[in-house]
Amino acid sequence: MPRSVNAVASRRRRKKILKLARGYYGSRSKVYTIAKNTVEKGLQYAYRDRKAKKREFRALWIQRINAGARHHGLSYSQFMGKLTKSGIGLNRKVLADLAMNEPAAFKAIVEAVK
Repeated sequence: MPRSVNAVASRRRRKKILKLARGYYGSRSKVYTIAKNTVEKGLQYAYRDRKAKKREFRALWIQRINAGARHHGLSYSQFMGKLTKSGIGLNRKVLADLAMNEPAAFKAIVEAVK
């Protein structure tokens, strides 16, 4: 009896990997075994960097808030401490946006906190 091979499933599996590898350089997008390694590594980076992205944005917001607060004579930690005590419930994302794009509104918040 001849050996039974599920060629349809094998081809579909390979096509899926090669489709994910489109745009890679040279054999990374053409040869299945090399493309498979590259795609797996790329997916690992994607998983890791989805987490890192959140850290990077938080750090950026903190830098922007710090710059805005220092412009009005407070450090970041002083500003955030007073913000918490005053009961203003704005998150860092909104505060950073105000500090960058709406300096007058950010100044009003700083004055309310002082």
